[in-house]
Amino acid sequence: MSLVSLEDTITIALSVTDRHASAKWYNDMLGFEILYHADEAGWSELQTKTSGVTIGLGEQTEPAPGNCVPVFGTTDLDRARRALEQAMVRFDGETDTVEGMVKTATFYDPDGNALMLAEDLTKSA
Repeated sequence: MSLVSLEDTITIALSVTDRHASAKWYNDMLGFEILYHADEAGWSELQTKTSGVTIGLGEQTEPAPGNCVPVFGTTDLDRARRALEQAMVRFDGETDTVEGMVKTATFYDPDGNALMLAEDLTKSA
């Protein structure tokens, strides 16, 4: 049995310089549906053609192309983080929270690949 309970969703997070332009590109080129732009958080999200898989666009002044971070949904991020930390999994700083939207925490696999957990706070609002 795994240490954490994950949902049947995954968000692939990409860093971009202009979320709105990139969202339009993914919509025009690949037919991904723009779900929303969260300007206060510097984040946009698109639904891919694959059920449960979204693309998240994080706006960065200097994006890091090729630095793709899989984001796994969980219903209780705090509990999942505690379980992983007890198993000596390394996290990158504190948990980030955008009130009423999302809670996220970045962690690393044994080779240093970044992964992220996310708890959707809109469901409990």
